[in-house]
Amino acid sequence: MIRQAAFDHPVTVAIVGATAGVLAFAGLVIGVMTLLGRGTPELRRELWLRTGSWCLLLPLMMGPVLLGREWVIGAVTLLGIACLREFDRATGLFREPLVTAIVVIGILAANFAALDHWYGFFVALWPLTVGVITIGTIPLDRPAGYVQRTALGILAYMLFGAGLAHLSFMTNEPGYRPILLMLLTTVALSDVAAFTFGKLIGGPKLCPATSPNKSISGALGALTVTTILVATLASFIFRGTPMAQPHWLILFGLMVGIGAQAGDLMLSSIKRDIGIKDMGTILPGHGGVLDRFNSLLLVAPAAFHFIQFFVGFGMGQPARLITGP
Repeated sequence: MIRQAAFDHPVTVAIVGATAGVLAFAGLVIGVMTLLGRGTPELRRELWLRTGSWCLLLPLMMGPVLLGREWVIGAVTLLGIACLREFDRATGLFREPLVTAIVVIGILAANFAALDHWYGFFVALWPLTVGVITIGTIPLDRPAGYVQRTALGILAYMLFGAGLAHLSFMTNEPGYRPILLMLLTTVALSDVAAFTFGKLIGGPKLCPATSPNKSISGALGALTVTTILVATLASFIFRGTPMAQPHWLILFGLMVGIGAQAGDLMLSSIKRDIGIKDMGTILPGHGGVLDRFNSLLLVAPAAFHFIQFFVGFGMGQPARLITGP
């Protein structure tokens, strides 16, 4: 399989450089706010926590992408299992070890299919794993709670296995780095933009019962910023392909922007339904791993199939690298 060096594409260089610059600038601004006593102590503390978490998260997100294909697939696999663990603890799915085990096997299988560049197996795992989850606990002869445990298991696999594994499969494209970095950074920026516009403008809440802190102004501001940035970066990444037409680029940007916020609201709905604020506490200012990466759950498969329709992933590259003859 053809491989490219980490910084072969100018978009990769631009994203990494811009990210480092934004983090440095954010630290400078918050430092000045602290020295001048601007903003409330609670706001400054929240900003410091969020910035500090990003200083840890962004290298962890970008590092595997820059290191290579196998690093990305390994990181996505671990991310899926970490998200599943938080989901299990929050929803009570951990009380169903058989269902949880099937979901874990499904996550491993989906990422193995990506590593093997076996697209047929990759897409077949969606219905196959769902089928195994639905029949997995029937031999236990315990119909009580069947709908709940199978529904939770299917949702967990579709989000943390099949959904996230699309990021892994993208690495079968030699020029995957700028694509993944674009998705990772713009999804993260969507959250930051929503927070910033919401604080600066305020106004009516978007879904007050679901996410009390999200405003319509924040959502529209984040959507505008994300759409413009994604369309701009994608115009360089996909230059010379059928996707590089303005209307497709804008549609792609809108899809990423809407998907990012929909993923966040989806997780908020889950948390409100079970009565918790965060899925975990591992990331100061962000909550748990799932709280931070929820936006990717819907963006990853949507972006994959949009790009696949116009350009494809790993076209012309050897398939079934491990299981092939």
